[in-house]
Amino acid sequence: MSNKSRTFSIYLLKQGFTAENSLKEDHSLEGPISASNLPDGATLYVMDKSPNPPWWKSFWGVDQDLYQVLKGAIAFLPVDGRYFALTFGHTYHQLKDESYEYDFGLRTTLNALDPDKIKSTDILRPEKAKRERIQSPTAANLTFFDINKDESIIKRLTGLVKSEYGSLFSNITGASNLRISSKVSASAISGLFQQVFEIYNKEDFKQSFPDIQNIVPVKDPTTMQQLNIQLVSSFNETSVDLVFSIPEMVDYDQPFKVTYSGAGHSNLEFDDVYIDNYRSYLAEKEISSIGIEQLKNHKMNLKDENGNTINHFPIFKCLLFDCEMDSSHYHLCEGEWYKIENDYIEKISGFLDPYFLEFELLEDCNHKKEADYNQHIGNKNSSTVICLDKTNIATSGNIEPCDLFILEEEKAILAHIKISTRSSSLSHLFNQGINSIQLIRMDKRAREKLIGLLPSEQFKEPIENQDLKVKILFGIITKKNKENKSKNLPIFSRISLVRTLKDLQLMGIPFQIVFIKDLVDRKNTNNEDEE
Repeated sequence: MSNKSRTFSIYLLKQGFTAENSLKEDHSLEGPISASNLPDGATLYVMDKSPNPPWWKSFWGVDQDLYQVLKGAIAFLPVDGRYFALTFGHTYHQLKDESYEYDFGLRTTLNALDPDKIKSTDILRPEKAKRERIQSPTAANLTFFDINKDESIIKRLTGLVKSEYGSLFSNITGASNLRISSKVSASAISGLFQQVFEIYNKEDFKQSFPDIQNIVPVKDPTTMQQLNIQLVSSFNETSVDLVFSIPEMVDYDQPFKVTYSGAGHSNLEFDDVYIDNYRSYLAEKEISSIGIEQLKNHKMNLKDENGNTINHFPIFKCLLFDCEMDSSHYHLCEGEWYKIENDYIEKISGFLDPYFLEFELLEDCNHKKEADYNQHIGNKNSSTVICLDKTNIATSGNIEPCDLFILEEEKAILAHIKISTRSSSLSHLFNQGINSIQLIRMDKRAREKLIGLLPSEQFKEPIENQDLKVKILFGIITKKNKENKSKNLPIFSRISLVRTLKDLQLMGIPFQIVFIKDLVDRKNTNNEDEE
């Protein structure tokens, strides 16, 4: 053992990958090079870039010689028929994205981590591609981190290990890679990695973190190939079910531009990440359809103010996508396919489906815009319906009370309407419903503003007191078959809807969901809400 503890960043290569085929074709490493302390069978590559002056030297006209140097290395170590890649510096970008196991770091951490001694979590909520990092000043369990296991994917965990692993390392961080600190010597490091590999292959996490695997990675190559075929088909058909996202935490304090590459140089630059910008790049290169290899080889590039590449990602890793195959549900996120357990899907359907009901007043939609549909329903049923689309009851900010305020006997129905079953649209719909009713119940001024929007006592009576006589209705305008009920919605939208409806149940507010038949050919419109 060494006297000094050192931090190691470790990747487990997939079966069949070695030092010879794991590095990108255009990698900038030198090697393999000789080193006296390498274990048997290990290979070392180094990054030895020439010194360059920092950009601000010429900006300020500094006369003094100033240089910055970027160094790094990757060591490949064979262990039990597999290879580990040990990265130093920022060399991990030199590994092929398909060369390493994406669940290695996180699974190993889940198996080794003391569930009551977590320090930090990175969470991804695929429904909105929302990323969140939560840190605790003291070690805590998952409850502290407010992780909703039904709608979140844990991307990274940091904490203290169980006592049985304390002799190997004390702190552990897992994502795609594993980060540990150890005093192990170079000659003994292969033995340490063998023990790490054994931890990775355990299933202790199912006891320590029950129900965390409702969403699990897909590892079977045949299944992934079939899923990729569905993905390519949806992309070439310009399906709106595809969403673009930067696949890592981003520091938005640093300005950047977005460019695309892989099919040739382009001067196109964009201020934000949007799938149609990538399509514009393809159109410039006269590419009308693409395959999975192009999605993996084409890049999204983040450029700083000097035009230097901050980071780059394969387009494949930037896509979010839901699909169904062989009666199972799958989700693509950050280049990895996830399967959602069928029992969990059925549990969701069992809860949601009874609330998908008919509501005759909400007739078929023959309008391109939601606002026009809402106004039409209000005008046609003026004795019982008030259109409140684009009104505001918040004392600060902007919160619509509903799109349609409908009288039904002695109660009011607050109807929220949205075109399409896209995740982003549905997320907005459900948030609008829960935020408005909470505001109406808790803020007297908001309730008074709503009353001021209503024309007569007949409409005002159900909401004049805090004991509201109201019902929430979510109306979804779609071409999909209403008989499919919750299956018409993306999986993470269903999970979000479950949470919304349970919140309404806790408030004692009745609710229902209605599918409204869409009669408009939205492929020929520029409507942002098209299906």
